[in-house]
Amino acid sequence: MTAPKEKAQVLDQAGLDRALTRIAHEIVEQAGGADLALVGIKNRGETLAERIAEKIAGIESKRPAVGALDITLYRDDLGSRAEQPRVRSTEIPFSLKGITVVLVDDVLFTGRTIRAAMDALMDLGRPRVIRLAVLVDRGHRELPIRPDYVGKNLPTSRKESVAVMLREHDGQDRVVIQEPEEGEPQPAGGAAAAGEATNKTSGAAAAGEAINKMSGAAAAGEATDKAPRRANTKDARVPGTPTSRKED
Repeated sequence: MTAPKEKAQVLDQAGLDRALTRIAHEIVEQAGGADLALVGIKNRGETLAERIAEKIAGIESKRPAVGALDITLYRDDLGSRAEQPRVRSTEIPFSLKGITVVLVDDVLFTGRTIRAAMDALMDLGRPRVIRLAVLVDRGHRELPIRPDYVGKNLPTSRKESVAVMLREHDGQDRVVIQEPEEGEPQPAGGAAAAGEATNKTSGAAAAGEAINKMSGAAAAGEATDKAPRRANTKDARVPGTPTSRKED
């Protein structure tokens, strides 16, 4: 399977940093001094949570607690995956009871990851409020989940993917849209099989054309047969019988 190709860059290093700064200010404004913790969804959500916490520390002179959450065993597609899931550790070294928790992730898509994350959080404690911060919201929701803080709203098609690259993982900060390479894989047998499929299609089209012509000829013949019969009927009319207006 070929790797997807890059279609467009939507955030560079400076744009990504500005988006996180804006999210940090919005979190501080809405928290209003309440006990606050950030919990990042592994892996890139954890990295983004650490960066946002640093920015909040610069605004408030107080760094919020930061935790990391692994949602692997809470996924709703766990039983349908062919490969063995990789379970990582959850690290939340503080109590969730009665505090405001901001879940942090890189991309919000269907909402299923966030649903799993909330289930995992509730198994660890009962926060006062759970809010959601995402760097990119690409749409296509399948569950009624909406983010509270968004770095970038990015309309996409389902065939596209969004890649968030962070220097801690990828050596650079940028967000790009990717799409699959053009052209579908050829069927088994390569060009010969493809040619056979084309020939079958052409043959079917030719057969259909022949059938249409035959049907047309049959219809014409039927019309020809009817015409004489109608004429003969008119000729055979009994003298003195009134003539129909439709026949005039």
